[in-house]
Parts: sequence; structure tokens; C-alpha cells
Amino acid sequence: MLNSRENPSEDARKRDSWLRFRDNRNRALAVEHGWLTLTSLQWLPAEPAPLEHLTGLWSANGPASVGGHATLTATADDDLYFMETGEPAVGTFTATLGNEESLFWVRRGSIAVELAARGDRYAVRTRDNDSPVHADFEAVPVFDYNPDLVVAGMFEEYDQPQILPIGTSNPDVPGAITAVGTVSFELDGTVHRLVAEPEKLGALSLNFHDATNGDTTAGWRSVATRRPGPDGSVLIDFNRATNFPSAFTDFGTCPMPVDGNVIAAPVEAGERRAR
Repeated sequence: MLNSRENPSEDARKRDSWLRFRDNRNRALAVEHGWLTLTSLQWLPAEPAPLEHLTGLWSANGPASVGGHATLTATADDDLYFMETGEPAVGTFTATLGNEESLFWVRRGSIAVELAARGDRYAVRTRDNDSPVHADFEAVPVFDYNPDLVVAGMFEEYDQPQILPIGTSNPDVPGAITAVGTVSFELDGTVHRLVAEPEKLGALSLNFHDATNGDTTAGWRSVATRRPGPDGSVLIDFNRATNFPSAFTDFGTCPMPVDGNVIAAPVEAGERRAR
């Protein structure tokens, strides 16, 4: 473990950087039709039917993986408009997505309708800027910055990336990740090893459970590292651990950590339980 308290000026620099990170994170969460605005997730029926919070008739004719598509039938009285063009959605329209893809399709007042293909089925999620979660949001609760939870780790890359099955925050939606290796590090005198996923520019993402989950933190969190050094060294700043959208809403389909990505020690850093 790094002991940044031996270098107060470096500790202060990292804390200032963390505060900027927190400001950017809170601004990103507060955007219109962002994760804090989710108000429903509804699977599309086989026959045209109305949905909660929405006008129009909605349906899907089969799984996304075999060319199924979603259909919307609307009249002028339904007051729906296409997100991309702003034109009224009057008539019958179809959209086709690949599994795990999403489309901001139509809008009605403060509500945007996201069409999504999840678990090989079509669903819509409503995103309402007037939702209480969004309207009342000020900032994600966090632990105080702790320099002792900036730890050194070592990345060991797999010979080939591996596709591993995972659960998600929605029991109806199975998931999978691309794993590129493991990151090992010491915390509270114990060596831990977490499966890593790739991020942009060679960075790594570590999704993990820890001993605070369900008490002071959500069910799981994620922390990103920069690109490993030539020797595989990485720096893990748990002060930057973040919640998944499912920590704020019941309507996410967020990936859970792969089996075994568990830190037995309490990681009292980063984002706390949001609700």
C-alpha cells in the first residue's frame, strides 16, 4: 500500500484532483435524461398495447438476435416526437437494434423514451427530467478522501481475452464481460486479485464487491486505473470508486462483478450508498 501521508504536498495534489473528479462526476449524473431520470423499464409485448407513463401502442415481433424489431403506432393526440428530428411521430414505425444496443427514440413532454435490446428482448425505459431523483439531486454521498486507499497493484495480462458470464442488476437480463487479465494488490495485509476489463486507451476497469456493500455502500462498485506501466504496475485509487446506475434507480441493467471479484476488507472510500 502506498503511504502518501509521507508526502503531504503530493497528498494535497491528489485530493484536489479528486475534488475535480467529484465535481465532474456530479455534473455528468445531473444531465437531462441521464441515469437519475429513469422512471420505468417495460418489456415490449407481442401484440400492440399501451405502456405505463406513455401514449401510443408498443410491441415487438421477436428477439433482437434474429432480426426482430420494435414497433410504435401513434396518432397526433399521443403527442410523441422523434428525439433526433423533433418531428411528430404519427403513424406506425419500426426500429431494429442489436443486443445491448439502445436508441433514444421518441419524446413526450419531459419524458424521453429509450428503446433497448437487453437479454435478447426489446424494452423501453422512460427517462423523465421531472423525476424526484433527478430534481432533488445535489451530489452523490462519498467517503472523505483517504490517501491510504490509493494502492499499488500489478496487472497480469491473459494470453487471450476471455468472455465470462456475469449477472446484472435485473434478474431477467444475463450478461457477459471481456476479461483481459487480473490486477493483484495488497489491502489490510491480504493480497487480493480482481479480474480486469478493458477501458479506452489501455486503461482497466475493476468491478468489485467489498465488506461495506449493503451497509454504507451499494451492492457493488467500480474503479478504473490508467494504462499499466511497461512492467504491469498500476495505481488503484479507491477514492474514485463509483456506483453503477442501479445504485440510483431500480430500472438499470448494470453488470455485476464477475464471480470472485470480492475484496474481503471494507473499502471505505469512493461513493457511498445513494438511497
